Amino acid sequence: MERKSKARRPAAQRKTTTRKATTRKPTTQKTGAKTSAPRKMKAYATFDLYEADQPPRNRTLIRALRAFVARAAPKLQESVKWGNGCWLQGKDPVAYVYSAPDYVQFGFFHGSALTDPRRLLEGTGQYVRHIKVRAEKDIDEAAFRALLRQAMR
Repeated sequence: MERKSKARRPAAQRKTTTRKATTRKPTTQKTGAKTSAPRKMKAYATFDLYEADQPPRNRTLIRALRAFVARAAPKLQESVKWGNGCWLQGKDPVAYVYSAPDYVQFGFFHGSALTDPRRLLEGTGQYVRHIKVRAEKDIDEAAFRALLRQAMR
């Protein structure tokens, strides 16, 4: 049995294809879901610096929430934890503010354990619950105070 050899065409006659260089985001092998590099959390030395770095509208809401907490629970200390403004009782985190694009979250680290008759708290996590504050008038001092006092126990 005789084999035919394939003669190679001269380079000028060869059909060349160039591949377009693409950059792809890495995918996980199991699900094919896109992964991205983890975002680095901003660090702030003080609550004031955290507040100053927020958009103007949110800064106003954060300032109002800080004033409320100072009146309702003056023994809580302000701090910054996990890139957000927090209120601590000793070393224990009690409440926090998180600046989202359209609102500010006023949250409680153990919010799932709080009694919330007004159904203000949102969230489905095991522990944390929050209230979305979109305007200063959303700060219901009586309801917020009751939640904050429970959170301090």
